[in-house]
Amino acid sequence: METQSGRTDLSEASRFDRNCPDIYGDAHPKALLGSIPENGDLLRPLADQHVLSIRQYEPATLLQLFRLAAKFESNPQRFIRFNSPLQGKILINAFFEPSTRTRLSFDSAWHRLGGDSINITDRSTTGIAKGESHADIAEMFNHYGDCVVLRDSDGESIYRMAPSLRIPIINAGNGTDEHPTQAMADLYTIFKWRPDLSRPQVPPEERVRIGIVGLPKRMRTVRSLLRILAHFPTMASEVVLFHDPSLAPSEIFEPGQREDLEQAGLVIRTSTDLQSCVPDLDVIYINAIAWVGDSYETHGTSFRLHADLPLRPNAMILHPLARGEELSTSLDATPHNWYFSQARGAVFLRMALLTCLVERAERVLDVI
Repeated sequence: METQSGRTDLSEASRFDRNCPDIYGDAHPKALLGSIPENGDLLRPLADQHVLSIRQYEPATLLQLFRLAAKFESNPQRFIRFNSPLQGKILINAFFEPSTRTRLSFDSAWHRLGGDSINITDRSTTGIAKGESHADIAEMFNHYGDCVVLRDSDGESIYRMAPSLRIPIINAGNGTDEHPTQAMADLYTIFKWRPDLSRPQVPPEERVRIGIVGLPKRMRTVRSLLRILAHFPTMASEVVLFHDPSLAPSEIFEPGQREDLEQAGLVIRTSTDLQSCVPDLDVIYINAIAWVGDSYETHGTSFRLHADLPLRPNAMILHPLARGEELSTSLDATPHNWYFSQARGAVFLRMALLTCLVERAERVLDVI
């Protein structure tokens, strides 16, 4: 708070408010952990596997990843104190597009597991700037690390690298195409909020309505979220996509994109009126930024989420962050704020995935 002089009262600003909601969802991983029976055998095929698209995963495999993430998140200190499964392993974080949460969460996840990392944050500092091929860059990665995380505004670069790699590569966002580990973190957060939604068949009366503000044609987070939801079609009674009234249907979906999702079992509706739909939504996922080339576009800026909206008492709000005016800070201290838990949980989700990719899952399944 500010004093009469206009300065911030640090004694007030630094005080932890114990009346604030549990915005990090610390209690929820244990509930999810208890709802998914363990089957470590389903994680073994992930060893040395590239992570290119969310479509490559079976629902049962995703559930085991979520279970392992929940084990990490339920008791991180115990695990870190007694086990370092990635000690001696090196992660190459190659981020040729700006990133805060994704790059830092991968780095944090790897270090929490006892490994070391190399970070590249600018394409111009690599041989690509001198015309080196992606295949040759990949060949060098084989000798310098044990796993690669790649983000690139060029949607095809990961597919040009993958055939030459003998170590796993993870797609951390390739242009407007996909962001598979973000979708994993998104669904992991939803299942922590409602562990019963992870069941193979959710009764119609227990399903949720999900509202998504964003364009699946242009936004990789939205595209990947829809694809992972299609793996669990009975969790949602419907998915409502909100878009600006000025947009034609061809600007919302790519050809065949909606049809593929509906064929998988999702019930999809589009709307231009978020405010009137808010009282009927259990989950609201909002994003406004799409990276295109070396810059970004904003979409859906006419939509605003704030604490004065008639939200359902238990409704959750998700956002991949970074946010702009579309998500008001007035929601931060409310029970609707699950976007901070979403960002926190992404670290543990990536810990689970990385452990499996470098063949160290056996070291952790029986430890925590």
